[in-house]
Amino acid sequence: MNIGIIGSGGREHALSFKLKQSKIVDKIYCIPGNAGTELIAENISIQINDFEKIKKISIEKKIELLIIGPEKPLVDGISDYFKDTNIKIFGPNKISSKLEGSKTFTKKLCKKYNIPTSKFDIFQNKDSAKKFLTNSIFPLVIKADGLAAGKGVYICNNNSEAINAVDEIFDGRFGKADCILIEEFLRGEEMSYFIITDGKTFKPFQTAQDHKRVEEGDVGKNTGGMGAYSPSRLINNELQNKIDEKIIKPTLEGLSDLNSDYVGFLYVGLMIINNEPFLIEFNVRMGDPECQTILPLLNSDLGKIIYACCTKKLSSIKIKWLDKKSLCIVLCSNGYPDKYNKNVKIENLNKIKLNENSLIFHAGTKLVDKDIVATGGRVLNIVNVSNNFAESKKQALTILQDINWTKGFYRKDIGYKVIS
Repeated sequence: MNIGIIGSGGREHALSFKLKQSKIVDKIYCIPGNAGTELIAENISIQINDFEKIKKISIEKKIELLIIGPEKPLVDGISDYFKDTNIKIFGPNKISSKLEGSKTFTKKLCKKYNIPTSKFDIFQNKDSAKKFLTNSIFPLVIKADGLAAGKGVYICNNNSEAINAVDEIFDGRFGKADCILIEEFLRGEEMSYFIITDGKTFKPFQTAQDHKRVEEGDVGKNTGGMGAYSPSRLINNELQNKIDEKIIKPTLEGLSDLNSDYVGFLYVGLMIINNEPFLIEFNVRMGDPECQTILPLLNSDLGKIIYACCTKKLSSIKIKWLDKKSLCIVLCSNGYPDKYNKNVKIENLNKIKLNENSLIFHAGTKLVDKDIVATGGRVLNIVNVSNNFAESKKQALTILQDINWTKGFYRKDIGYKVIS
């Protein structure tokens, strides 16, 4: 079958790479794709918010299955937009996508279905939020309600930082803000837990740990992700059972009560405290760069898994994983996550020779007259799979040194919690 993938990041390159290996996939179209996907798929230059053009080209190219990579089209209702076609959509509908599109929606769902999460309050204006802060105990967490590209979360250590966060959110840093969320700061260790579901059945889809902060030691500004490793060192059978029973099942039940069956990947951001899971956030798609870290460990046909989800047959599928360790380091443009130059040539990339255990997934890149240029803040994802995290990190760093891109930077401490 012909498959379409919406998106242009490292996640979409990783999906393309894995789907290229599928026995049921004939051709892959990436909308709009990047310089990496262009090598294994046909890129189509359409904006991801132009649903009408995407529908038209999907019908024209005889695309039978459309996989939605990023969150914005999902939150805007792209799955619902295709209901009048025979094209299968892998990604939740607009109601289910509110799990990511509105943090207050998710918190209210948690309260109603007794899902363990941090204590919280919702505020509709600056005055009420600042009044609440005067008697608050720090640190605490302040979040923009809507989508913020992974950057709308503030960990505030004092009243001054909290007031600045309130001002920035309500002043429109992440778009129009009707409300904000202020919640308690949970002390534990984070873990990313993934499932895949067809609306009736769900199955675990690996674990990971990402590094959001721009600077080494997990300090500095929040980013979309500077690197990740998989699996998480925290996962065990008891914890997995608690996550499934206390978080996943009641969440899917809550959506079902809203007449919404969830189809797609679900990213569950957790804080683990004494082997107890607390929900931090949901993402209604695979994480980035977690996806790039997880998919190389998959030892099953991704095309068959996704198709089974779209045909309500996931229960018949067995998902197998390599007993290996995967680590990803993100190469970023100088200046990220703030201002950075675009259309900067990456000179040595075509000279890099990779072994069977190493991969380079493109994120913010495009081809210009046979040259690969950086167009985004996060540019390349360097991934290695081995028997241990230390070896994976060593190999990834060696590749980055060989690329030697002087216009970019990367964190050298990815995975430090699992590497001696």
